[in-house]
Amino acid sequence: MKPLALFFLLAVFTVSTAAQDKAFLGKWDIMGDTPNQNVVYWLEVNKEADGKLSGKFLNRGGSVLPLHSIKLENDELVFAVNNRPNSPIHRAKVVGKELKGSVQAGQNTINWTGVRPPKWGKYNANGKHKFGAPVVLFDGKSLDNFTAQMTTRPFGWKLVDGVMTNDVHGNNLVSKQKFQNFKINCEYKLEPKQPGGNAANSGIYLRGRYELQVLDDETANSDGLHNHMALYSRVAPKVSASKKAGEWQEMEAIIVGNRLTVKLNGQLVHDNIVIDGITGGALDSREGEPGPIMIQGDHEKVYFRKVIVTPIVK
Repeated sequence: MKPLALFFLLAVFTVSTAAQDKAFLGKWDIMGDTPNQNVVYWLEVNKEADGKLSGKFLNRGGSVLPLHSIKLENDELVFAVNNRPNSPIHRAKVVGKELKGSVQAGQNTINWTGVRPPKWGKYNANGKHKFGAPVVLFDGKSLDNFTAQMTTRPFGWKLVDGVMTNDVHGNNLVSKQKFQNFKINCEYKLEPKQPGGNAANSGIYLRGRYELQVLDDETANSDGLHNHMALYSRVAPKVSASKKAGEWQEMEAIIVGNRLTVKLNGQLVHDNIVIDGITGGALDSREGEPGPIMIQGDHEKVYFRKVIVTPIVK
């Protein structure tokens, strides 16, 4: 083959590979296809300076993790979170505006579909908002405004002296009402750690997708990404504002679009931060839609005496 022809073929191959890369680059909100709609993933694909692909992945629960491997095989994206034996390998192709993929889970194959997150505008959680009428989700009298996330398990929450509390490793509460942009105020306390037991752990999910960690900070992590009021595994709180387990704590959060400001016990812990994507345990990945408030009850014991959501109407 003549040098000029070889150069032309290499150029065409390079352009083709770059075009394939571009189709996958960026963030994807992912949900399982029927009958696996409860399977929720999140993926981000990047291209490094050396031309190699890298990525982050949220495998349903837990933290957002860097991918161990990610590559293109022809027109297919192939990636894995770790290199353990029999580690699940995802394979995906861009079909129109969607990312269609699959992964082997035991004996079952989960097919899934990814879509691009919303094109968020210039939101400001600290802006001058017009608030609507407050929605009292918990008033100390009943749990009627909530349902259980896991319907095959016992409800797992009860009312005791005007306070709602969960069974240890019980169920998650999901509000029947959904919200888009809003302010939320909660008052809660954590069960003190018992000898040989685990530190109290819960979470408040905004729109059912973004967890603000509720944690006895006795188990504080050095990176802060899993500490009390962290945007779980994504953004650490600016300061530690926790009270001791057994004491009542107050939080206030304002979420507008993909922006979030949070105060814990009167101290600013998140200041108009950007929400990059869903967190572990999200109910779904439909980021552009309203969603419920979810309170985590499937860990250790926690007590809530106030949950009020005030919608932002303008």
